[in-house]
Amino acid sequence: MLESSTTNSEPKTLVEMAYRKLRRDIIEGHLSPGEKLRVEHLKEGYGVGAGTLREALSLLMSDALVVSEGQRGFCVAPVSIEDFADITKARVMLECEALRQSITLGDEAWEADLLAAFHRLSKAEEKLVDEGGREEWEERNRIFHEVLIAACPSRWIKHFLAILYHQAERYRRIALYHQPIPRDVHSEHEDLLKATMDRNVNLATAILAEHIELTFQAFSKLVKEV
Repeated sequence: MLESSTTNSEPKTLVEMAYRKLRRDIIEGHLSPGEKLRVEHLKEGYGVGAGTLREALSLLMSDALVVSEGQRGFCVAPVSIEDFADITKARVMLECEALRQSITLGDEAWEADLLAAFHRLSKAEEKLVDEGGREEWEERNRIFHEVLIAACPSRWIKHFLAILYHQAERYRRIALYHQPIPRDVHSEHEDLLKATMDRNVNLATAILAEHIELTFQAFSKLVKEV
């Protein structure tokens, strides 16, 4: 899997460029769950050769966003309530532990980074009325959650959380943008920030767990209403 730290940098290879474009289109729903990804049909749209596309699709398999159909090629990984429930449970378990360690070990520089990330996220929330604002919010939301656990020393926890976050992003976009459950996400982030800055481990992890689980509840309600 390409590390999430490369998100804001320019792609260094054609494979990385194709990987990012395909990943974005899967997460944003332009390529639907279960949709067949025929290399011959994708070449023109993504402006790269068949070999490059196959390498990019293989990377997306490592992210579990694409699945192989054997001799029939590739398709976008399906979505389901069961899958999102599993992702949510794993993310709560790992991210709450990472936050606990981050609060315990974080220094003043970490606190300053967290305040800055929250400020930028709050500014993006003011622009959520348009599509461009949504993309900016998604990016700043990801950064806020990364900074929350930045002081956790375990690179493996962070690595697995990056994978889980990417997986949850497809579901979160559906749940948040359809708004089947009224939420004040800004207040959720604000409460999480305050408890973290107060170094209240139990409260901060409880707020974080509820914050993550609310997205699953929203997605589940939406699916049941369809």
